[in-house]
Amino acid sequence: MISNQILQNTIDGLKSITRVEFCVMDVDGKEAASTTDMYSNAQVVAEFVASPADSQVIQSYQFFKIYDEQQLEYVLVAGGTGEDVYVIGKMAAFQIQNLLVAYKERFDKDNFIKNLLLDNLLLVDIYNRSKKLHIQTDVPRVVMVTECGRGRESNILELTRTYFNGSSRDFATEVDEASVIVVKELAEGDTLEEIDRTAKQLWAFLKKEGILDVRIAYGTVVQEIKEVSRSYKEAKMALDVGRIFFDEREIIAYSELGIGRLIYQLPIPLCRMFIQEIFGGRSPDDFDEETLTTIHKFFENSLNVSETSRQLFIHRNTLVYRLDKLQKSTGLDLRIFEDAITFKIALMVVKYMKYMENSSY
Repeated sequence: MISNQILQNTIDGLKSITRVEFCVMDVDGKEAASTTDMYSNAQVVAEFVASPADSQVIQSYQFFKIYDEQQLEYVLVAGGTGEDVYVIGKMAAFQIQNLLVAYKERFDKDNFIKNLLLDNLLLVDIYNRSKKLHIQTDVPRVVMVTECGRGRESNILELTRTYFNGSSRDFATEVDEASVIVVKELAEGDTLEEIDRTAKQLWAFLKKEGILDVRIAYGTVVQEIKEVSRSYKEAKMALDVGRIFFDEREIIAYSELGIGRLIYQLPIPLCRMFIQEIFGGRSPDDFDEETLTTIHKFFENSLNVSETSRQLFIHRNTLVYRLDKLQKSTGLDLRIFEDAITFKIALMVVKYMKYMENSSY
């Protein structure tokens, strides 16, 4: 159903052009929108609704019926009589009727996309409804999910739709109160770099419009409309995993999650068992700040002792001493690739456990 605000904006625009006053009422005679307090006789409206006429002059006003697929939806009242007012009223009724069709199709598409994302449709229904709604089924698409740190802003959906400029090939919708989802159609040959550029441009647009702490994640490209839900699930996972392991990033792709995606799917008891086996009763967070800084910098420099010592402004022998000390306390030598991998995974597992524990409160 079209909103009363849309109706009001429409007749306000028509009045500014034609200088004719308008009032739109539902079939019960209740006012939906009006440019003036010109008419409020529910009984007369009811009589006109019951009559077979599609238009009629009543008490110096022009009355018009507005239908939605053969169903009477509204009554339009135009102030004044005469041929000019009649023509203007017919044009106004035609304009509102076209709006009803457009918004109903938009609603139908939005409802279809929501059910598609949530896997609520049978395969045969996906293709039948796509055909009916004139949505191509065999073009590449990717799903983006947008969220902001303070919960979903009230106008972020409309802003997102504005950014994509009402494209009939891109769909912006919502399935919960936490995020906005964009199903973006791609051109043949579009790369991940171009998808990332689109996400960054959307992020910059929303930030410019005052939406703070925006994060955007996107899934992998799918070639068939039936696979859109998979890209959506990937984008949702990218947001969750990104909050844990890439909290400094505003844009995150599912393809960039790496081992974090595997850790995210581990049960917490198994994580605790792993940390117990590696560190005994200790946790990597029990190390002092100097040791942790050394470990992270060593990983950042791909286990390069010389470069790590240079960036830490310490002598190479000092770094070797710290690594030896760490080896004695944990049994892991970070200069050995396998031990370094084990330690890195352990750090990520601890970070994941802490996030999940804090999220449960």
